[in-house]
Order: sequence, then structure tokens, then C-alpha cells
Amino acid sequence: MPDFEEVYRLYFADVYKYILTICRDEATAEEVTQETFFKALTAIDSFRGDCQLRVWLCQIARNQYLSLCRDRQKFADTAPEQGGGIEARFDDREDARRLHVLLHGLPEPYKEVFSLRTFGELPFSQIGELFGKTESWARVTYFRARQKLKEEFHGT
Repeated sequence: MPDFEEVYRLYFADVYKYILTICRDEATAEEVTQETFFKALTAIDSFRGDCQLRVWLCQIARNQYLSLCRDRQKFADTAPEQGGGIEARFDDREDARRLHVLLHGLPEPYKEVFSLRTFGELPFSQIGELFGKTESWARVTYFRARQKLKEEFHGT
């Protein structure tokens, strides 16, 4: 098994540059590169040596980037329109009371993530930091909380 610190030192810049050429956004490239090395660390024992380590890491990075794009697209598709969405219901008193009751019944971490995003207006990156997780984790958790609230509110 290769020394992971050495792998990180040798290939971080290559993986970062590879993703940067695909996404053309430094913040996204950095996030994907970090996630790539985290994933590689957990899967380093499965590296069989069928290809160069750099290629294996770039394959992981590409998959991480595509996954992030799919997640972002899901959130873009379900983002509340101006004046719409479950969050807008908090403006109506009765709907707000009902939603607060439903929100109170959500299990953690859904309740806290939804509250931090909706009422605290925190960015997903900060929510992830608070929980010791990634921005992607915060996005997915918020999305799931939002879905649960919508389902319960509409009785589906």
C-alpha cells in the first residue's frame, strides 16, 4: 500500500488542475479534489495497479465532479421559485404554525440543517463545517429535510 501522505503530496496539484480544466471554477475544483483524496484514502486498498495512480485518482475526481453536478442540478430543479417553495409558506401565519410543528417533529440533523439554512441563512459550506461534514452533505441533508416537510405538509 502506498504512503498516502506521499500520494497526496505528489498528485494533489495534478488532480486539482485536471478538475479545474473541466469545471473552470477554483472553489469547485478545490472541493472536488479534497473529496477525491478523502475517497481515495478510504479506497486505497482497492487500488490494484491496473493503471497509474494518477489516472486512478483522476477517475475518482471525475466521478466526484459528475456526482457534484448531479447533486447541484437536483437542487437547482427543486429550488424554490421566487415567492414559492416550502420556505415561502412561513409567511402565512397558519401555514407557518403548521410547518413549525412539522419542523419540530423532524429528526436530527434534518431539523437543525433546515433551520440553519432557512432561518439562519447560512451557506451550505458553513453548515457542513458546523457538523464536521462537507458542503455536499449539508446540501443533501437540507434537500431531504425539505422533501420530508413538503411530503408531510401536503399529506403525501
